[in-house]
Amino acid sequence: MEKKQLLDRIIECGIVAIVRGQSDDLILKAIEAALAGGINVIEVTFTVPNALQIIEKLAGQLSSDFVLGAGTVLSPEKAASAIDAGAQFIVSPNTDVSVIEAAKSRGVPVCPGALTPTEVVTAWQAGGDVIKIFPANVMGPKYLKDLHGPLPDVPFMPTGGVNLSTAREYLENGAVALGVGGDLINKKLMDEGNFADITNRARQFKQIINDFRGVSS
Repeated sequence: MEKKQLLDRIIECGIVAIVRGQSDDLILKAIEAALAGGINVIEVTFTVPNALQIIEKLAGQLSSDFVLGAGTVLSPEKAASAIDAGAQFIVSPNTDVSVIEAAKSRGVPVCPGALTPTEVVTAWQAGGDVIKIFPANVMGPKYLKDLHGPLPDVPFMPTGGVNLSTAREYLENGAVALGVGGDLINKKLMDEGNFADITNRARQFKQIINDFRGVSS
């Protein structure tokens, strides 16, 4: 897919499911559970052991409507290796211009992390496609509205502590998508093998997106 198509898919889904864990098998099952719940944008972080192998495996077996990204990308070398493995978008917890440029050079969307207005502007001017506001829970949903005042054209994806109770408020304050980790692909549920609950949570998050946008389920 072209870069614009990928961005459109990410924003259309509205939720980027962030995957962390230690077991390849549990991670893959958790991803399948999220997909079953209607969330088809998945971010596999580099904090996961064998992250590149998991990305490569997922890229080779999942359908064309699935969008696969790499997260916690801290260097241009990691960005390149993730894209080579099949990642279709790059996410970082920080603003590193070299990582942004590495993703841009390969034609894939990049979501650099930022918190302060200076970091947001730096990330946006360097070519970030969607700016990940991280850690979002430190400032809360209304912080997005404050940022949007002087920066109305910057698309935000709050990440960090986003949950079912706060998701709608982040959207109401200007988020184009939400990065959701532990409240969706939850380590305890993974360890218990409770993938049905992960699917249920995915459906609830997707319903919040649909309700906010006035989209029928």
